[in-house]
Amino acid sequence: MAATPGSDRSTHPVDELLPPLKMFTSGLQHVAAMYAGVVAPPMIVGPACGLSPTETAFLVGASLFTAGIATLLQTLGFWKVGARLPFVNGVSFAGVTPMVAIGKAQGPGHALPVIFGAIIVAGVLGFLLAPYFSKLVRFFPPVVTGTVITLIGVSLLPVAFNWSQGGDASAADHGSPTNVAMAAVTFVIVLVLRRVLRGFLRQISILLGLIAGTLLAIPVGLTDFSALTGAAPVGFPTPFHFGAPQFNAAAVVSMCIVMLVCMTESTADMLALGRIVGRPADERTIEGGLRADTLGTALSPLFNGFATSAFAQNIGLVAMTKVRSRFVVATSGAILLLLGLCPMAASVISLVPLPVLGGAGIVLFGSVAASGIQTLASAALEKGENALIVAAAVGIGLIPIAAPDFYHAFPKDLLVVLDSGISTGALVAIVLNLAFNHLGGRSAATGDPADEGGDEDAGAPPPTPADAAPAPVAPAAPTVPPQSARRTADDTARLPGHSR
Repeated sequence: MAATPGSDRSTHPVDELLPPLKMFTSGLQHVAAMYAGVVAPPMIVGPACGLSPTETAFLVGASLFTAGIATLLQTLGFWKVGARLPFVNGVSFAGVTPMVAIGKAQGPGHALPVIFGAIIVAGVLGFLLAPYFSKLVRFFPPVVTGTVITLIGVSLLPVAFNWSQGGDASAADHGSPTNVAMAAVTFVIVLVLRRVLRGFLRQISILLGLIAGTLLAIPVGLTDFSALTGAAPVGFPTPFHFGAPQFNAAAVVSMCIVMLVCMTESTADMLALGRIVGRPADERTIEGGLRADTLGTALSPLFNGFATSAFAQNIGLVAMTKVRSRFVVATSGAILLLLGLCPMAASVISLVPLPVLGGAGIVLFGSVAASGIQTLASAALEKGENALIVAAAVGIGLIPIAAPDFYHAFPKDLLVVLDSGISTGALVAIVLNLAFNHLGGRSAATGDPADEGGDEDAGAPPPTPADAAPAPVAPAAPTVPPQSARRTADDTARLPGHSR
């Protein structure tokens, strides 16, 4: 249950209610970190579906609004819905490529209703599959979760690099010395703030770095104020603004595949965040988290939004700041709702130039990768074939990053999975873990005959209390065996502007 400031020490940090100012600023920091990732998909899908700039702006507001709904479902929850962890949800990048393909196939005027119909079906299917999908948690020991967490961070780094260059590869100033210098300055500011500040100010060093970077970007002409002039003070995402949903078989199949990819990544993200906050995600937590993801996805088209899933960059923010309260992220969900209802307020957040966001993103996404490496350190890599599992999974997972056109000749439907290094790496790690550590009754840690479920905590350190503090080195993630209490990010590695 929730705690009030100064409550007894038995309250887990995840369930703490922080002072109002700290709650708001920490929540705003989460919004700043994920804002570009939320608005990028509608800015890509909108023009592909023939929308005007005004209609695309409406789609952006709807995405912010539905991200707020999904985040509140995930953090606060009800019944058996929600992981009740500090998880930010937003538009999944896994669906961008198939949605663009649907838009081109259907043509202007029909694309979005077909997309929304397919998303509704995919969300309902995912909601029904959540209890069964969550039972796969026993096949995610540290050797698998550490690999996936590392790939999440590494896959997100190219996004930060793209932001640092300017975000738009077709722009004349993409990769200019000015953009890169602005990213470098922000990067240094964040590191300096982390080094010299203490207490609460240190925890919001990312937000302070983004503000400082934005102010420094004004005299060099990188801060664009035009979004403020044309933004309305109030705007509600009218239900089914683009028409009633339509159901096309090919589109439905495509988005159902996307939903399964999102569920796989969200499972990995929940396991990662559970370790970071000291409340490991068990089967019940994952089931609730997947229900929140899929229910949020099914409801999003009602308000003209897309499929939603966890944002990995915010996991890095939790790991770095050590602010583990889910109510902080619930506050960010409320802020997202307000931004969706107030386009002018949303435009203020959009003032942060992408190079500035890129400089901070390098620190954030690197923190996720570092957390994965720390998890791998507890995975008994010297035992059995665990090192081989990591080597193979990381190698396959890096293909879309190192060679983006590697799968260019494959069918487009397969690219939903193949172009996601997180998805392919996770699948390889899971399959190899099954082959080497489950089949034949061999233990993941020693290779000896194991009791049922004996590999779940292979290589993990001795149990620690549920409310143990995280390790002191960011982004330390205490490795704790699953509890009976309680949750990838959206995949964004190859698309500009994000997560997811």
